[in-house]
Amino acid sequence: MTEKTSRGSGDVAGAPVILSNEPGSFAWGVLAKRHPALIRQVRDAFPYSRRQHEALDALLDEITNGVIEPLGPSEHDYERWTDWGREYVGRSWYDAPFLWAESYFYRRLLGAVGYFGSGPWQGVDPFAPFKQAELRGEAVEEELRALDAFASVPSHERATALLHASLWGNRADLGFSISAGEPGTSDAVASALVADDSATLWQLLPADTSATVAVVADNAGRELIPDLVLIDHLLEHGNAGRVVLHVKPYPYYVSDAMTADVVDCLRRLTQAPGEAGRIGGRLWKAMAVGTLEVRTHPFFCAPLPYEEMPEDLRGEFASATLTVLKGDLNYRRLVGDQLRHPTAPFADLTAYFPGAVVTLRTLKSDVTVGLEQETVDALELDGEAWRTSGTHALIQVRR
Repeated sequence: MTEKTSRGSGDVAGAPVILSNEPGSFAWGVLAKRHPALIRQVRDAFPYSRRQHEALDALLDEITNGVIEPLGPSEHDYERWTDWGREYVGRSWYDAPFLWAESYFYRRLLGAVGYFGSGPWQGVDPFAPFKQAELRGEAVEEELRALDAFASVPSHERATALLHASLWGNRADLGFSISAGEPGTSDAVASALVADDSATLWQLLPADTSATVAVVADNAGRELIPDLVLIDHLLEHGNAGRVVLHVKPYPYYVSDAMTADVVDCLRRLTQAPGEAGRIGGRLWKAMAVGTLEVRTHPFFCAPLPYEEMPEDLRGEFASATLTVLKGDLNYRRLVGDQLRHPTAPFADLTAYFPGAVVTLRTLKSDVTVGLEQETVDALELDGEAWRTSGTHALIQVRR
């Protein structure tokens, strides 16, 4: 089935898995351009040894000219990746499922720099310089200052603004300005949302509730700070009695959040003046008393859809009043990294998920479902790459 045919069908079942072997496609661009560039950036970001440089060079040559090589038998996760990748080892990277190939690339990159080894580079995040530079940047400074204007804003307006700030991530300033009364801002945000179930989200989290909310984070830095600010709002205004923030157990997809990144963001907040500092102080205290808890799980770095989540993680999500999945990767894992028609029902594709779930996602890949046909027609008419450009977003809920 061709990509064009699969997108023309509304069937939920049978949609082809996304590969990277179509030149010019988004998935192809990630493997052909983004990954080689990232290897070079990581190489230049640290004073790595000759051995690490040679390993990075070998990985670069493999992903551009060679075939997928297995992990060595001595690697701590050799058995897991042997099981996950037995169908793909020996193939071109472009012929493996896109989700698997991306995940395995990052696992191999960590291996090349010695992250899992027993030497001095064990546990050193190769993406830390990029995260820290963003966190220290002027854009974050401006966004933290903008919080002062919301200290006295009515709760429901503030909730909308902070939800959109969390949704847009590194366009957080757009979200912060929603309730400020700037001409045209609300209309611009509304037109950029291809689906908006935010009213249902707030119905699930009324004020003065004892709800437990699970938040599965995406990126660190400039995206994680708005997530934390939204969490503070949920706790402070009684929309949640407890929040569990799920992060990655080790570096993943360049900027994905780990526990260390949560701590860095909390420090950034607590050291800021005004409302940002007060929010940071409340979150710091929430961690101490247990109303905010950080957890992680190996599954968050697995090349698998959420439908294959282990029972312990399924139990955690089942016990939550609502699970919030942030970002593009979580969306792909939630509905399946497949070429479905954008009107395929979101509720049907997420029926397996244990409990109510909401996804806050800026569109940065081909996978999008649950849209109205009129919305799709209007987006296609514009001729823009609306699926992958990051210019559109969605809030989708399955109760």
